[in-house]
Amino acid sequence: MGTVATLGYIDNEYPCGIFGPKGLPEIWFRKATIFYGGNGSGKSTLLNLIAAKLGLERIAPFNSSELFDAYAAACGYTAGEDDEGFPQRIPDGSRIITSDDIFDYMLAVRANNAEIEAEIERGKDEYRRLKYGETVKFEGMKDYDELRLQVLARRPSVSRRKFLRRTAGTEVKLNSNGETALEYFETKLKNDTLYCLDEPENSMSPAMQLELLRMLTEKVRYCGCQLIIATHSPFLLSMEGARIYDLDAQPAEIRNWWELENTKIYYEFFKKNEGLFEGK
Repeated sequence: MGTVATLGYIDNEYPCGIFGPKGLPEIWFRKATIFYGGNGSGKSTLLNLIAAKLGLERIAPFNSSELFDAYAAACGYTAGEDDEGFPQRIPDGSRIITSDDIFDYMLAVRANNAEIEAEIERGKDEYRRLKYGETVKFEGMKDYDELRLQVLARRPSVSRRKFLRRTAGTEVKLNSNGETALEYFETKLKNDTLYCLDEPENSMSPAMQLELLRMLTEKVRYCGCQLIIATHSPFLLSMEGARIYDLDAQPAEIRNWWELENTKIYYEFFKKNEGLFEGK
């Protein structure tokens, strides 16, 4: 049922009612802060509220609700101070990155490669015509581009491969989804920037998640980045120095990564089967 309030008739009360039972009146952030919880725990909602409140850039749209903006507006935050006591500002370029951003990137790479592949096929015919066909007659500027391409095609140092690379472009190497996602973070994360990352481990194998953990740890430790992450990956949860809010608990609690239910499930499973790994 909807709600009648000062805002009128509301069909969707989201995100109201999610965080009350969690007893989470305030959050203290470190260089790396992690929101942990299962589906429906509110970790992604909390990340989106923070991004909206801080005015972070975003690419993928967020399916909010009638009350989302009002809820975000009712929240408050206080920035830390720099070495001279002035309030710190949100760095330019700070943004929220979601799984949709990464999947859209993968689709864009595939679409780009398909277009280049079509250009390459057309370019092969064009190369043969320009290199071995009749010489282009220059009768005006309308012939300039074609003459320029013919000069390029007939240059002894330019092979067909080089000609196609210059005229059609180069395909982006497309690896597995996990490798492509890792490449996305390697190219997008800049130094001295704040990032909200919503389940960045999606599409990644355990080995790729460990590589992501190494990268994110270096960004925090050496590159001046601050990270707010929503995840239930035991690998990312083990990030050294991260403050973890367990949103599955009521009230929510700050916990060590090895105390979390998701991590314990992994531990108990492998502990039960440790004889298989030891050849017993």
